[in-house]
Amino acid sequence: MAQSTFKRIDEQCAVYDQPSCAEERLEALQAMISCPTASIHSKSPAADILQAQMSLPLPINKKTLPGVYHCGYHSIKSNGATPYLIVHPKGNILVGSPRYSECLAYYIEHLGGARYMFLTRGDGAADHARWAKRLRCDRIMHIYEVGMSTADIELMLEGQGPWSIFSDFDIIFTPGHSKGSVSLFYKPLKALFTGDLLIVSTDSKLDVLEECNSLAAKQQLDCIRHLLDLDFQWILPGHGRRIEFKDSKQKNYALEKLLARENVIHQLV
Repeated sequence: MAQSTFKRIDEQCAVYDQPSCAEERLEALQAMISCPTASIHSKSPAADILQAQMSLPLPINKKTLPGVYHCGYHSIKSNGATPYLIVHPKGNILVGSPRYSECLAYYIEHLGGARYMFLTRGDGAADHARWAKRLRCDRIMHIYEVGMSTADIELMLEGQGPWSIFSDFDIIFTPGHSKGSVSLFYKPLKALFTGDLLIVSTDSKLDVLEECNSLAAKQQLDCIRHLLDLDFQWILPGHGRRIEFKDSKQKNYALEKLLARENVIHQLV
């Protein structure tokens, strides 16, 4: 997405200049479809909206993240969180819950459907029941996050893990935002889907959404500290930018800066 015209559709959807070419117009239509509050509109009905619909899910980086897509269709019921699709030979994984759309469901099915829906937290479940019924996928959530609207989740995680999906994915217990928050580590691609554990700001600085957390800061920071031992280069958060580090050393440097800053704020040792 052209940064000179639009904010990325995995962050807050916003237009601050009109598209000046076909590529920018496509990106504006993607943002319009993906905006969780339906705040972006075209002056007249967009005859080319089908092209934008056909472009989602959108590949993130075909070279270093093959098979990982941004779904778009952010849902206000998930506080606008970013939904992802991972295409995998043993079964695809939908990370988070997009706003339900038959159009998106059609294109997800075209990519192989979904075997699992991985929900990092209870407040990111959005239209999970409709997706589970439409795609015939099993939903995964920690039991601490299960409530009335998610009581029929097929796979409830208990304890502190870690748990595995196939041999390529580890589910990591990362409470802080909520009691049962979990993250998904895609080991072969060195990618971590963090939910609300971490955010990446517009200046590519790691941060936390502390004002939205239900647990003490120390518990969340302890989880972040444990990430220093994991070998990953991509952070794909529920909110904010995605970021790719050069290597694990650069990733750890960014995490250590965040930990040092938060420790000073909270006077933690």
